[in-house]
Amino acid sequence: MSKSKVISVFEHETLTLRSNPKVSEKELEQLEKYHGANGTPYFSLIHNGVKFNQYVGVIQVGNTTIEVLPKIDRTKKDKNIWRDVLIQMLRITSGIEASSTSKSDLRLQQNSIFDLYIELFIKECEKLTHQGLSKKYRKVKENQTALKGRLHIPNQIRDNIIHKERFHVEYSKYDFNHLINQILKKTLVVLSQIPIRSDLRSRVKSQLLYFEQIGDCVVHKKLFNQIHLNRKTERYTEALEISRLILLNYHPDISKGRNHILALMFDMNQLWERFVTKMLKSHLSENYTVKAQSKKVFWMSENSRKRLKPDILLIPKTETGRKIVIDTKWKTPARNIPSDSDLRQIFAYNRLFESKHGVLLYPGPDKHVVGKYQTEQGEHCTLKYMSILDSNGRLKKQKDLSLSMMDF
Repeated sequence: MSKSKVISVFEHETLTLRSNPKVSEKELEQLEKYHGANGTPYFSLIHNGVKFNQYVGVIQVGNTTIEVLPKIDRTKKDKNIWRDVLIQMLRITSGIEASSTSKSDLRLQQNSIFDLYIELFIKECEKLTHQGLSKKYRKVKENQTALKGRLHIPNQIRDNIIHKERFHVEYSKYDFNHLINQILKKTLVVLSQIPIRSDLRSRVKSQLLYFEQIGDCVVHKKLFNQIHLNRKTERYTEALEISRLILLNYHPDISKGRNHILALMFDMNQLWERFVTKMLKSHLSENYTVKAQSKKVFWMSENSRKRLKPDILLIPKTETGRKIVIDTKWKTPARNIPSDSDLRQIFAYNRLFESKHGVLLYPGPDKHVVGKYQTEQGEHCTLKYMSILDSNGRLKKQKDLSLSMMDF
């Protein structure tokens, strides 16, 4: 196996042969094929290169890992800092506690963004196999020498009109070979075919031993819609979510067999929203009920209806508290002046959800800019900045991040 390499860029930056000598024509060609095959939103094609969008994470092309990092401050270009920021945000939103890591877990290597989700998936699989994989009933159609279950007349006539000693039967079988386990096996097989850390590869191979008797499945977008979890299988939720992320973003190099592409990318706007929601639930739960993505109809006709959906709604638990609507924005407005569309959005949220106070929440040094709508009701819209870096330009610890959440 050839030596792996890592190429680091920031969101919205370009990657070309001229801008980064590490990237090769072959790798850019593979990215172009991946874009054409999937119509990916992660990047757009430009002359002799690609331009990344608002998605962050990693794209692995053969033995090359391209990591796309978040960035809000154009003056700070330390990629190690922003890699650390992204890993911490992914840990918090995924429920991975830093204290639970051990040995080689989630080591802050250059490709640890990729390792983070591989590690999480393997941990989920190890937990499932330790508890015992789930069994389910499935329909089996077989042509056999013994009559078992129900005789399938059309196939019996078609296949056994001469062989009277055989029976084409249909019956139910209770075993491990069902769709949920097939998806997990498929994910493990994919991970065994791409370059990953040696310790993770060893754990993947160990897990595959538990799935030897489980069949294959053909992966497509609608496949995951066929899954219906119940009380016995809800423990598969986390593993299936990561399987969806991996399998739907895996693009094998069929012609060469060397430059497989796997993208683990996240919309930075959505990641920031989930991160803020998680922090609010952790640190404001005594005073507020924190609701994410609450919907309410604001317009109706005979044939349709339109809904508004603020990112976060804070509902006070006391009569003296105030309801607050929050809209998260992963950007920094120029000169602390919000856009007209953002102000209109908060204004509509305030009216529809009967709130007097709306917040546009941006990443940046802790501060407030309070504005008031010029109406009789006098609703407010505050620009609040939440700092994720300390005074030394390093990622804040989670307990310090929580302090920014306490002044709503």
